[in-house]
Amino acid sequence: MKIKNLKIDNKVFLAPMAGVTDLPFRLLCKKQNCGMVYTEMVSAKGLLFENEKTGSLLQVDEREHPVAAQLFGSDPDIIAEMAKRVEETPVDMIDINMGCPALKITRNGEGSALMKTPERIGEIVYRVARSIEKPLTIKIRKGFDDNSINAVEIAKIAEDAGADAIAIHGRTREQFYTGKADWNIIKEIKDAVGIPVIGNGDIVKPQDAKDMLDKTGCDAVMIGRGAQGNPWIFSRTNHYLETGEILPMPTVEERIATALYHAEMILTYKGDYIGIRQMRSHLAWYIKGLPNSSEMRVKINKIDNLEELKSVLWQYASHIS
Repeated sequence: MKIKNLKIDNKVFLAPMAGVTDLPFRLLCKKQNCGMVYTEMVSAKGLLFENEKTGSLLQVDEREHPVAAQLFGSDPDIIAEMAKRVEETPVDMIDINMGCPALKITRNGEGSALMKTPERIGEIVYRVARSIEKPLTIKIRKGFDDNSINAVEIAKIAEDAGADAIAIHGRTREQFYTGKADWNIIKEIKDAVGIPVIGNGDIVKPQDAKDMLDKTGCDAVMIGRGAQGNPWIFSRTNHYLETGEILPMPTVEERIATALYHAEMILTYKGDYIGIRQMRSHLAWYIKGLPNSSEMRVKINKIDNLEELKSVLWQYASHIS
């Protein structure tokens, strides 16, 4: 598929997730044939004031292309200026977050709070689209709450203002990640606009991706929580879409080996102290559903270094294989 002039090899994307889709995790997903990866969301204001931590989120590797940088903010002037600056980096696309439900984001009028002001969304998209040459996309939700389901209206506004594609999560901000995602809103948007639509919400296995594509007509699917501890979902989903065959899940040994490879990457990238602590969450996802996983999580949360991590994981694998 194509977004503006950007060719993407397949229609299975990794959703941007704060604290998750850092460079090491994106590389793992890309290795599993993920069509498009996104950075963690980056504050436009943070970039403006040259915050070192904010800037580091935009580091990309030549192996992960195509990669989109996701910005968030509410000031059209600042976002447009920072989008132009980010366009000069090796990223392939700019995405604006208009769907994050976190209180620390929405209380500043950013993320999904923007859905309460469609005119502001139109202004942001208009300004950014005229500031950059690379493709521009936005990510929205169904609405802010059940009393303001306005995703279709916003999709039309964004298209008219110059957006090149729209990703839609089928939940409201008030739902956060609870309940069931509404795929009907994805179909409504697809029927209402002429630009590519990327569906998001409740894709945890290959069959879900095909169901969403079939039921909504969307151009691509975006996988978020379903990829946590499960980068193989991209290769398995693409294989299923191409052949109709469901590949088996990786063996315990393969899961542990990938988790260790991930740990080595994240510690190299972020250092031992931060890396090992962030890796604890990833390890809990890798072993989810395996025997004695709750007991294992207790041990994981006490791990302080890579050698200890290797020892604990391989002992665990030998006991359950």
